[in-house]
Amino acid sequence: MGIADDAVEVRAHGWRTLAALHGMLDTALEKALQAEHGLSVVEYTVLDALGRQDGWHMRMQQLARATALSGSATTRLVSRLEDRELLTRVLCKEDRRGIYTELTDAGRALLEQARPTHDAALAAALDSAAQTPELAPLVEALDGLAQPAPQH
Repeated sequence: MGIADDAVEVRAHGWRTLAALHGMLDTALEKALQAEHGLSVVEYTVLDALGRQDGWHMRMQQLARATALSGSATTRLVSRLEDRELLTRVLCKEDRRGIYTELTDAGRALLEQARPTHDAALAAALDSAAQTPELAPLVEALDGLAQPAPQH
């Protein structure tokens, strides 16, 4: 095995470790959000992304990027959330082809109810992952991302 092969294996191992952490977090969040609020992780992600817009709205392709879903999957998800009256679609006045999505009052209320559940489940899952030697460095790296960068 050459040096290049070693580098590929290191990256592959890193990717597998990251995927394992993501799976662990996703499972914990899905379980908590479904049990407490009847929301999937991706539904919560949509509500959260829209909720962070300060009363503004997002185009469908922006939501697709925020949720890491395809355009068609995002459209289906938005339709389900719209059927539940958690969000609404609005035509763009400047570009009639453009469709924006925004939270309804019910969607904002559910998001506010679900956020503490999400945050607690995430914290517990990260604490658990930190106890696993293979995952601990990633959890530490995530903690470092939350800290402001040092000023020079």
